[in-house]
Amino acid sequence: MRIAVFGLGYVGTVTAACLAKEGHPVIGIEVNEARVDLINRGQSPIIEQEIDALIARGVESGRLRATVNSREALESSDMAIICVGTPSRPNGALDNQYVTSVTGQIGAVLRDRSRDLLVVFRSTVVPGTIRSLLIPMLEEASGRSLGNGYDVLFHPEFLREGTSVSDFYHPPKIVVGERTEGTSRPLLGLYGTDFEAPRIVCSLEEAEMVKYTDNLFHALKVTFANEIGQFCSTLGVNSQEVMRIFCQDTKLNLSGNYLMPGFAFGGSCLPKDLKAFLAAARENDINLPTLTSILESNDRQIERALQLILQYNERNIGFYGLAFKPGTDDLRGSPYVRLAERLTGKGCRLKIYDQKVLVARLVGGNKSYIEQRLPHLGDLLLERVEGLDECSLLVLCHKLPGKQVEEWLKAGKQVLDLTGCDDFSAYNNFRSIV
Repeated sequence: MRIAVFGLGYVGTVTAACLAKEGHPVIGIEVNEARVDLINRGQSPIIEQEIDALIARGVESGRLRATVNSREALESSDMAIICVGTPSRPNGALDNQYVTSVTGQIGAVLRDRSRDLLVVFRSTVVPGTIRSLLIPMLEEASGRSLGNGYDVLFHPEFLREGTSVSDFYHPPKIVVGERTEGTSRPLLGLYGTDFEAPRIVCSLEEAEMVKYTDNLFHALKVTFANEIGQFCSTLGVNSQEVMRIFCQDTKLNLSGNYLMPGFAFGGSCLPKDLKAFLAAARENDINLPTLTSILESNDRQIERALQLILQYNERNIGFYGLAFKPGTDDLRGSPYVRLAERLTGKGCRLKIYDQKVLVARLVGGNKSYIEQRLPHLGDLLLERVEGLDECSLLVLCHKLPGKQVEEWLKAGKQVLDLTGCDDFSAYNNFRSIV
């Protein structure tokens, strides 16, 4: 496949050189003539392991060259991959001028082009940018609607400077966002059987968001480790050993557990231990802004659920689940108890069903906690789930069989899901907090 790669920075240079190595004729397009000259002399415009040899071989074989002329490159290409930069503006927002400039150039060529072209964006853009900004630009510049001789994909890169060639050939995942089903096949075909990575096709917006999610989590991990290190250093604890032990837990710590969107955390451990840790930090004059913000963010999740519920203007509200997680009767620190407390304070009439929670069996800290939060819990609890049928709004705090949810929806009940587990979006009276 003949490929045009726009932008010969780190991502574009590595992409172009690696695709040429895979046997594809590649033309790099770059406004910086010095970079173009370097490529055409078989030299790399970037400092990166393995890249010099790749470029030299690509140019020598005739499969790799560069130009400043985008029209020349596009006229002979089947696919255009956009890797231009999207730097920050002074206010932190992305500067899309380079990606929009390239988009306009491609659109102008499409106006007179008879062959199909697949336009692949790799430049990091805010979710929604391709559909709301770049596709309309292509359609206006080309005078042709999307799908009429061209289509668009978003293909995020997961390349790290210093190891980007290795990352290209050993990606953690290959993600392609498409607008039209099946349009991703030619792009995925560039990755042969030697590329051992999950291949994921999703929507344009999901692919755009995945790139940000990865980078935000990496930033969070670095900050988390540094704050733990700061605390350890002050108290004379070996932070490297602490984190080495922490990272050996791949069942919970380094895994997908706790990483699916849903409701606030609770229980007798997480809130208590976080508060105690932050109190110890304050006593030792240690400033931990990331860890300190966790409780506030958690509280906002509860406040968000409260506002969503109040928007329904329904006073007869049923809760399915009350304990901080299913399968337990532990009400201590339960975000659902806090939510129920706020709703009763707003004058709402609650009915609650949790098959594990029986007032007569509550003892110790569990009993004292609920007596302070919901002293009349016994009047709110139901013995059978059918009692929730009398409520006009059902709030799902725990996951339950989808058949029951569908019965409520078909009966015209409003259902708000706080678990993020099920998708009944086909029903207008279903809403999820995520």
